[in-house]
Amino acid sequence: MAKSAQQHQSNHCIVGLINPKSPTNVGAVLRASGCYAGEAIVYTGKRYERAKQFATDTKNAQTHIPLTAKENIFDDLPDGYQKIAFELVEGATPLPHFQHPEKAIYVFGPEDGSIPQPILNQCDDIVYVPTIGCMNLAASVNVLLYDRMAKQQDTVYSDEIIRHSRDTNNKLKRKTNSANKKTPNASTELKN
Repeated sequence: MAKSAQQHQSNHCIVGLINPKSPTNVGAVLRASGCYAGEAIVYTGKRYERAKQFATDTKNAQTHIPLTAKENIFDDLPDGYQKIAFELVEGATPLPHFQHPEKAIYVFGPEDGSIPQPILNQCDDIVYVPTIGCMNLAASVNVLLYDRMAKQQDTVYSDEIIRHSRDTNNKLKRKTNSANKKTPNASTELKN
C-alpha cells in the first residue's frame, strides 16, 4: 500500500520545537510525525545541532519529513497556518475540546523548560492535555498528533493500514469465531 493512501485529511501539519534538549527528543518527534503524516518539523536553538549525530530516528522519517533549523520558529511559515502552542497555561483549551485547524504549526517547549512568553503571545490558541503532572516532549507530540488524526473525518481504518504500519516482527492474527466476530464500532476483547 502506498503511503499516500494511508495519509489523513491533510498533510498541513508542522511541528515546531523550541530549543529541543536532545537527539532522543527529536528522534521521537520524527517518528511521531512519520506515524501521523506530519508535513515538517522546525526547531530553534543550538542544543540539537550539537548532538544530532546521535539521532534516534528509528523509522528513518527524516528521509521524507523535512527537519529544519530556524532562528525564529515562525520564520517562513506558509500562508494560512494557525499557530497553536502546546503548554500548561491557565486558560488554555483542553485537547479533548479543541478543534484542529486545517493548517497548523504546533509549538512545543523544550523538555526542560517552557515556550517563551513572546512566542506564546504570537499563538492563535494554546492547548493542553488534562493530565496529573506534565508529559515529556515525545508523549506530548504523539498525543496531540493522534488527536488531530482521530478527529479528522476522512481518516481510514482498515486491516490494510494495520498490515502496512506494523513492523516486520509482527505477524499476529486475531482469532475469530461466530461468538466473538467483531463489528466495526464494537469494543472487542482479545483472547489468547
